[in-house]
Amino acid sequence: MHGDSASLYPNCPTITRTVQVGGLLKSELLEQLQRNAIALNEPADRLFASEYFTTTSSRYSTMTVELTVRDLGFPHGATIAEIYNKAGALGLSLCPLELGPHLRLQYLDQPEGYWGQPVRQHQAPSGSITIASEPPSVDNEFPKGFYLRRIKGVLWLRGYRSSPEHIWEPDDHFIFRQTERRHGHTTCKSGNCP
Repeated sequence: MHGDSASLYPNCPTITRTVQVGGLLKSELLEQLQRNAIALNEPADRLFASEYFTTTSSRYSTMTVELTVRDLGFPHGATIAEIYNKAGALGLSLCPLELGPHLRLQYLDQPEGYWGQPVRQHQAPSGSITIASEPPSVDNEFPKGFYLRRIKGVLWLRGYRSSPEHIWEPDDHFIFRQTERRHGHTTCKSGNCP
């Protein structure tokens, strides 16, 4: 039960990953995704094609943490603004859009999120992990970011749309960047991290 502060971030179980980001042009990143048989949906294609999606020329490492909306203290769900504000207060930061494709390429053993799961309309799909990033546009019709999912054995990098009023479920998973030193980990190993 996540009712007390002892089970909230940073005192809850989390999954941390060191992600290598940068060093590839947008076209090279798309080529790597194709080479690894990673599927993209139409919103992901739109994000890639937009001016909002930029890449960094130098490669760097960043530490990420995967947790649920409930882990941030929202047992009944929350809006994206509430989630991001609470994460920021806890020393977590948003990810650049570019981190999504790089994490997808490095996280190839994601568990299946489809079999035996009910279809969820207007909610994050079962088994998905949303990359916490600044929405690139205030236009509700433009994709807000990426999420990762495995569907019937196929790895996906998917874009999503949502309104600011949307309530994310308590068990929806997000990935943030760790911005503070925790247990000896450094968020970035180069001096030019975004």
